[in-house]
Amino acid sequence: MKSSEIRELSNQELLERIDNEKTALVRMKLNHAISPLDNPQKIKESRKTIARLMTEMRKRELNDKTK
Repeated sequence: MKSSEIRELSNQELLERIDNEKTALVRMKLNHAISPLDNPQKIKESRKTIARLMTEMRKRELNDKTK
């Protein structure tokens, strides 16, 4: 997910997306522990996506505080 796509999301959509990505990451890690994934880079991509989403959320919180 690109940063431009993330900026277009509303706060509620952002929270839902963070939740979904976190559960998907946990599921991927468990599946990878049992039997290796075809592409283990997906775990890394998922972590980065979560970080991007949380960064945008934090940026919005800080903007709301300053206003």
